[in-house]
Amino acid sequence: MTDAGTLRLPYRVIGAGRRTYMFFVHGMLSSRRQWTPNLPALVGLVRPVLFDLWGHGKAPSPESDAFYTVEAILGEFERAREELRAERIVLCGQSLGAALTLRYSILHPERVIAQVFTNSRSALLAPEALISSEERAARAEAIELGGRAALAKLPFHPRRARRLEPELREAMVEVANAVDPRAVARLTRIAGPRLSVLGELHRIACPTLLVNGRSERSFQPLRDLAERRIRNIRIADIAGGHAVNLENSAGFNAAVARFLREVL
Repeated sequence: MTDAGTLRLPYRVIGAGRRTYMFFVHGMLSSRRQWTPNLPALVGLVRPVLFDLWGHGKAPSPESDAFYTVEAILGEFERAREELRAERIVLCGQSLGAALTLRYSILHPERVIAQVFTNSRSALLAPEALISSEERAARAEAIELGGRAALAKLPFHPRRARRLEPELREAMVEVANAVDPRAVARLTRIAGPRLSVLGELHRIACPTLLVNGRSERSFQPLRDLAERRIRNIRIADIAGGHAVNLENSAGFNAAVARFLREVL
């Protein structure tokens, strides 16, 4: 297990041996526990590296806004790659995490063997189409003032999840309730407007798998957009919604394992 310092994004390496490292990045109000149902099926193919984003899981909540820029967060991924002495890696991102991993693949194409991502409106919509700048600022302020009570009101809080098994839903609510609201507010305000990669999808060069939770209706037009604009993309349309890797772990695991066997 490897955990970075107090003002670094902590990460945990699973498994041993010389298999390719695969960086997993969760979404808002989650943690590295996002991937628990997926690890047994994938650890034989790759060495998972599980990150916690600022204020989530085991990650600290720096006071300086500088830590919360997209560039700074990607710098933490790059630092981890260098620490692990990995020349090239595989990526996997969910929701907010997908926006970050897709951006990393655009900025560092020589470092990425292949990547997987799931439903991410923040990645594939223009920033103002997802949420206006005024609404974003108001949401950040409400979270700063309201704390965890404000987090519980967010539409993507797992307490609202309808497709998770009860035990798993309870676990993810516990994770969400432990998130630092100050970090969420800063991520919303600082990173949020810079998450979209809509105008740069054509720059993605590596083999890419989108595991699409087809029950999330609002994402399906973006699924089709990704299919049109990303070269060398493969899409697995499976039952499930926004948190498809949790809602249909068997389908997600099978699709990702098949993809990894093809690209590694």
